[in-house]
Order: sequence, then C-alpha cells, then structure tokens
Amino acid sequence: MSNDIQTLSNTILDELERAVVGKREVLRLLLTGILADGHVLFEDLPGLAKTLIARSFAQVTTMQFSRVQFTPDLVPGDITGSTVLDPTTSTGTFQPGPIFANLVLGDEINRAPPKTQAAVLEAMEERQVTVDGTSHPLPRPFLVIATQNPIESGGTYPLPEAQLDRFLLRASVGYPSKSAELEIVMRRAARKQEAIELRTIVDASTIVSMQAAVEEVYLDETVADYIVQIVQATRESAQLQAGASPRGSLGLMKAARAHAAIMGRNYVIPDDVVEMAIPVLSHRVMLTPDEWLRGRSTAEVVTACVTSIATPPSVKPKAAAPTIVT
Repeated sequence: MSNDIQTLSNTILDELERAVVGKREVLRLLLTGILADGHVLFEDLPGLAKTLIARSFAQVTTMQFSRVQFTPDLVPGDITGSTVLDPTTSTGTFQPGPIFANLVLGDEINRAPPKTQAAVLEAMEERQVTVDGTSHPLPRPFLVIATQNPIESGGTYPLPEAQLDRFLLRASVGYPSKSAELEIVMRRAARKQEAIELRTIVDASTIVSMQAAVEEVYLDETVADYIVQIVQATRESAQLQAGASPRGSLGLMKAARAHAAIMGRNYVIPDDVVEMAIPVLSHRVMLTPDEWLRGRSTAEVVTACVTSIATPPSVKPKAAAPTIVT
C-alpha cells in the first residue's frame, strides 16, 4: 500500500507528542529538516527537552542514535573515530566514533574548542569522515541535531560562520506553557518511570524514501525567483554586514519543498517559503555592529526582507503528489 508524506508525517508527530508535550510546531520543523536531508541546530537553554526530542525521533523512526556531549577537552578523534594498532598483527584497524549513526545529537556543541567543532564539518557536508588518509562513508540517512547554549553563557566558543552555514535550520524549543508543563508533570507521575515507550512508525529506509519523494515536489520558477529575491535582499540590507550565501537559497528551497510535502502538497507555494525563511536564513546573516548594539535580532531583519518582496502567485503542477511505498 502507499501512504503519502502528510499521513506519515502526522502519524510520526502524533506519536512524538506522547513524549514531547505542547511543541508540535518545533517537532514539525525538525521533521522538515530531516525530510529535507539537512542538519538542525537548536539554540536554547538546558532542560528544555532537546535531547528527549532527538532520542524520541530516533525511536519512532528506528534510526540508529548516538549522542556526543561536547566538552572543552573533547578531541576530534573522540567524534570521528581513530585507527587503533593491533599489536598481534602490527596493522591498524579503524574504530568508528559516535558520528557513525543515522541520527547524531551533538549536545552543547559550542562548549568544545574550534578544532573539535570542525571535526563534524566534513561529516555534515560530505557524509563521510577521513582518518589517516582513508575515507569512511557514513550511514544513510545521516543527520546531525546540535544544541548550542546561548552565546552569553559562560565557557562557550561561538560557532564559526562556516559551520553555522552547514545547518539547514536553526530552531528554539522555548519554555512550555503553564498548561503544557502541568501535563508534563502529570504524565510523569502517572507512568511511574522516566522512560517513555514510543511506537515505531517508520524505519530508516522509509525516511530515505520520504527524502527522495520530497525531491519530486514541484518548484515553479516564479517561486524560485521569490526565494532568490529574498536572499538577495539580505545582502542588500543596510542592517546586515553579511547576507546569506547561495547555500541559503538552496537551503530555503529544500526546506520549502519538505514543508509543502508535510502539508500535503506536491508543489511549493510562497507560504512555504515565508514559513521557512527565518529558520533557514536567520543564522546565515550577520548584523552590523550598530544593529547588534540596538538589540535587533537577525530574525527581525529576515522578516523585513521577506515583507519587502512582492508575493508571487502559486502555480500547481499537473503531476500527482509524491507517495511513499511501505
């Protein structure tokens, strides 16, 4: 039988909400990043269920999960793995590190020094790691969810722009509402244990198939031009000293496609682009010093760039919606 992406996505989100209360929009954004085959950066305070979200996604999708706690003494080999000499044979054997998983959670990534942060760059971009001159491919799907403490927190190393640009989306979980927090407490009291057992909805191969189906979502040239105009507006903004690169345009296209598929459409509309503009672009631009001192956020400037561009009409394709065969 065949199930469309929207049906599978809603089933995944419904199951995830058994563990993560009151954060469906955050979960949908993360699922958008996963279906767009992109990495996601969470910038938030500790204790807001970021690890729970990543672990729950892996459980619901049966993806192999790995967690790396970034600390100041972490070295690159602790992440990528290293070649270990076998004394009996005098030959080296590669021992994979925790990066070799389908879903990798890099917790507090900006607490590690820049050299260690850079260890994940090749993996995120090339989907492989190179150790002692030998390249080792990573499993598919391969996705990194990184968490970052706010820059004003002590003991942090701000991520360089080159690494920030590797993340398709940046998101924030935020505090729950009072009613949601009450439900969290009551659910924990009722189940009488920390662990939450979630049902398996899809497997890793189905996620790969969903990613392939997202690539079939139709993008009309008028909407593509809308994306490019928004990105160019960030480069022309007097409030920014650096706008988004062409990788930002490609990222916005990929995220808009995934969002359209999750919403049950086989074509991108301008609303998809608007919805994804801040998560995709706000971490790819840099405020001028004056705007930073005024307390303006990059999200505000990206919003202004979006509203400055005329919205094009939606164009529907003739082809059928992408489906997933299970």
